[in-house]
Amino acid sequence: MSLLRVLLAILFPPLAVVDQGCGSIVIVFLLTLLGWVPGVLAALIILNNTNRQL
Repeated sequence: MSLLRVLLAILFPPLAVVDQGCGSIVIVFLLTLLGWVPGVLAALIILNNTNRQL
């Protein structure tokens, strides 16, 4: 996880997970609409996931 990704996750969570897939973007966007903190937490968890399948 790079510093730029962490800053994006804090400032605008959906933008940080753009390359993680459409489902991740939608989930983070909806959580961000419900509140900033859930969106940030979801983005950081998705970015920190080490079991990514490419």
